[in-house]
Order: sequence, then structure tokens, then C-alpha cells
Amino acid sequence: MTSDKRIYLDNAATTCLDKAVLDEMMPYLSEHFGNPSSIHANGAKVRSAVEQARKKIATLLNTSPSEIFFTSGGTEADNTAIRSAIETFGLEHAITSPLEHHAVLHTLEDLAKLGKIQLHLVKFDHKGNIDLKDLENILAKNKKCLVSLMYANNELGNLLDMEAVGALCEKYQAYFHSDCVQAVGHYPIDLQALKVHSLAAAAHKFHGPKGVGLMYMRADAKLKPFITGGAQERNMRGGTENVYGIVGLAKALEIAHAEMNTQVPHIQGLKKHMIEQLRAKFPEIRFNGESENLEKSLYTVLNVSLPPSETGDMLLFNLDIRKISASGGSACSSGSEVGSHVLRALKTDLQRASVRFSFSKYNTIADIDYAVGQLVELYS
Repeated sequence: MTSDKRIYLDNAATTCLDKAVLDEMMPYLSEHFGNPSSIHANGAKVRSAVEQARKKIATLLNTSPSEIFFTSGGTEADNTAIRSAIETFGLEHAITSPLEHHAVLHTLEDLAKLGKIQLHLVKFDHKGNIDLKDLENILAKNKKCLVSLMYANNELGNLLDMEAVGALCEKYQAYFHSDCVQAVGHYPIDLQALKVHSLAAAAHKFHGPKGVGLMYMRADAKLKPFITGGAQERNMRGGTENVYGIVGLAKALEIAHAEMNTQVPHIQGLKKHMIEQLRAKFPEIRFNGESENLEKSLYTVLNVSLPPSETGDMLLFNLDIRKISASGGSACSSGSEVGSHVLRALKTDLQRASVRFSFSKYNTIADIDYAVGQLVELYS
């Protein structure tokens, strides 16, 4: 069997742009070109579009528009929340996990090296689940803490108990930030219910444009700006707004929420089918983290550990030749020779090749069958 098209199974890295999102953006790429900070009619037109987008997003996330700030993506939102919270509130300790995205982990490691904070790494079990008892122990022993733990792990798919972590942070008066890049647009987020001070999201993870994201910042925990130089974003982020990106972000999130009831079962069905097919074809198959557990992991992510083979080192390259796009870990570290820091932290068997397959609403059962078929051929 051969495929005439590429099979894209790397949606945790980025998703393709929804046509309806592009249509919504186009007027702001052409006719509506004004600067939103200008007071004339051209500026007012695009300023209105930015604020309408902010209001739409706030409604979808059940918060106030005044608590939504636009950024260039998840990395900037993470950096802003972490660095600004430490400076604003004089935080002396930070708690995170070795399994976090580098936007969080490297940022906190950098601050620790500079002597700005003392960094604590919370324990986790063999599947990558955060040890909440250890988290509470660290919180109990240290005051003025920042906690940064992601809602959904971008490599393993593991889901964090946000309510439990939020409750612990509230109990010990810690600042709670969460990288929600893989969760926003995929799960309902109720910011009135979540006990989180800030979170990060990025449009390109849910069929929006690249280069735009958002930071939620709770009104009673207002931060100092991270990027200065202008009065944009209510003096919280200097720089001319990415108007068409912001419009696209809002439209993509609107579509994601409107389609959630139909797309979640579809995508989860693809993941379940791939698990079943891999188990049937590879008796020695394993799955990293909780990714095979449909209740405890992202329905969009499956991290597969294949049996030892001479083809393992070149597996992603060979899949690419066979028109299958997949990943060995976070796309943000692709090209590096160190491999996945998440899988290293889990101490996975280095003799086994690991592949992260991640799915979207545009994938089909045929895509999954083709990918599994090609894996079987490569391991034959």
C-alpha cells in the first residue's frame, strides 16, 4: 500500500490552519491595515477587531476581557508569567517538574542560576504523574513560592489534576502558573473555577495561526510588564499588536469550542484504534507515560515505545521518507542531539525507539492504518 499524500501525525507540534480561520483573518491582512494605536478611523477599525477578539476569548474561557493579554505565543506567555510573577511578588522559591516544556524549565533554571529563586523539582512516578504529596511537602517547607506545572504534557499527554494543584497553591499561598498550550482549544477551560493565577496558550495548537498566543492573568494578581516600550495591552505588553493573528486566534478558539462535542470522540477514536492496531501487530509494544490511558492523557497524543531494532535510530527519518510526519518529542527541540528531556527524565529504555503520534480533526482511520502498516514494514 502506498499513500499519495503525506500523513500528518504531528499535531502536538502544530496544526494546520482552518480555512474558516484564514477567511476571518484575510481582511486584516489586506484592507484593514491600520495600526490599532492610531486614533483615526483606520486604527479604530482594527482596535475594535482586537477588542472583539479579546471579548470572544474571555467568554469562551469564562473570564473577564481585562484578564486576557495577547502574546507572540506560549513561550512568551510562560516567560512573562514566570519572570514577572517572581519580580512583582518577590517570590523566592519556584517549584516545577523535569517534564515541563523548556519554555518553563529553561526559564526557571536561568532564574535559579542568576540567584533570583531557589528551584525545586517535584517528584513524579514511573509514568510521569506528578507526586502531589511531594508538592505539598515542598510548599509546606517554603514560603513565597511559584508553582509552574503544565495542564497536559506535550510529549506524554499526561493530564495534571489542576483542581488539586490549585487547591494546594491556595492553601499555602503560592502563585500558580500553568502552561496550558496543549489543553486550551481541546478541553473546556473555566477560569472562574480553576484556582490558577496565570496560564499560557498558543493559537497554532488548535488550528489557528502561528506567532500568536495569550496569557491569562488573574485580576487580583496583576503583574509588572515583561516587554516594555509601548502602552499596548493596557500597558502590559509593548509592541504593535499582531491584529490578524489575534483575530485568527479568537476564531480558531470559537471553532474549537463549537466542534468539541463532535471532534473529541472522533480524535479519541483514532487514538484508540492506533493503540489496538499497534498491540495487535507488535506484542512487545509499550506506551510512554499515561498516553495509552484514555482517561488520564490527552486524546490528541500517543507516545509509542517500539521494540529494539536496528532501524530504531533512523525511524523518524524512515517514516518521513514514507510520507508520515511524526515526532520524537517536543518540536521546539527538534534538531538537537540531546533527544527528549522528558523521556530521559522517565529513564526510558534507550534501545527502544520512541515516537510521538499526535492527531487532529483532519486525520482519518485510513491515516492510522497506513502509519501502522508502514511501521510493520520497517520492523519486518
